[in-house]
Amino acid sequence: MDYDNFTTFNVKAEDGIAWVTFDYPPVNVQGLPMLADLNNLAQKLEADDSVKVVVFQSAHSEIFVCHADTNFLKDMSGKAVSRHEVKLLDLQVVLERISKLPQATIAKIEGFARGGGHEFALACDMRFAARGKARFMQMEVGMGILPCGGGASRMARQIGLGRALEIVLGANDWDADQAEAWGTINRALDADEIGPFVEALAKRIALWPTASINAAKQAIYESIDQPIEDALRSEAYWLYQATSQTPALKRFKWADEQGAQFDMDNQRRWPDLLVKVQEVND
Repeated sequence: MDYDNFTTFNVKAEDGIAWVTFDYPPVNVQGLPMLADLNNLAQKLEADDSVKVVVFQSAHSEIFVCHADTNFLKDMSGKAVSRHEVKLLDLQVVLERISKLPQATIAKIEGFARGGGHEFALACDMRFAARGKARFMQMEVGMGILPCGGGASRMARQIGLGRALEIVLGANDWDADQAEAWGTINRALDADEIGPFVEALAKRIALWPTASINAAKQAIYESIDQPIEDALRSEAYWLYQATSQTPALKRFKWADEQGAQFDMDNQRRWPDLLVKVQEVND
C-alpha cells in the first residue's frame, strides 16, 4: 500500500505498524488539508490487512495537534436549524472514520492537544501522554460554541457526565497526570519513557491476528451503548467473525492435544506463551 503524498503528516509502515507523524508547520493546525489527509489515510488503512496498529505522533516538539482551524470554523452557519435538518460536520465524519478503523489506534501525545486536537486523540482507541509536555483543553464554550468533533460525546462516555462537564465548561488546561486521573488518557508517562512504552505495546499488538484485533475492537465499541443482553450478543457475533478468519481453532486444538493448558509452567508464563502460540497456524 502506498502511504506517500500526504500534506499534513508522513507515514512509515513496517512490521504491521503504521507510524503516522503529524508535520504541518507552524502548529499542526487541524484544518481542511489535515481532514482530507486523514480521510484518505483511513481509506487506505481500511483496505490494508498488513497494518494491525496505527500510532499517531508529532514531529513538533511542543504540539501534537493544536486545534481546529478557525479559518474554516468562521464560515460555519450562524443560523439555528431544526434537528431533522442537521447534518454531520466534516470533522465529525472523519474522526468517526478514524474511530472505526479495523486497526488498533494509539495517540502518543508529547505536546499540546487542545480542541479538535484533543477530540482527535479521543477518537483513537488508546492515548498515552508525556509528563511535562502534554497539555489538553476544550476551549469551545469560551469561543461561543461547543466541542463538535465528538469531544462532548466521546468524553462523556469515557469519563462520565460530571467530569466531562467540568472539562468542557471550565475550558482550562489540564496536564498528563490530571488526564490519567480523570481517565481521558490511558497513562501518563515520563518523557523518556513514552516512546519505548508505546513502541513495545504497538509491537505486541501487531503480533496478533488482524481479524481478532478488529473483532475485539468492534465488540468493545458496540457494547458501550447496548443493554447487557445485546452487548453479549455482539460479543458472540464478533467471536464467530474472528474464528472464521483466524487460526484460533487450530490453536485451541494444539493446546488440547499437547496438554499445554494443563502445564503449570505455562500457567506461570502466559504472556510469553501467547507470543509462542502465534507459530501455530496449521
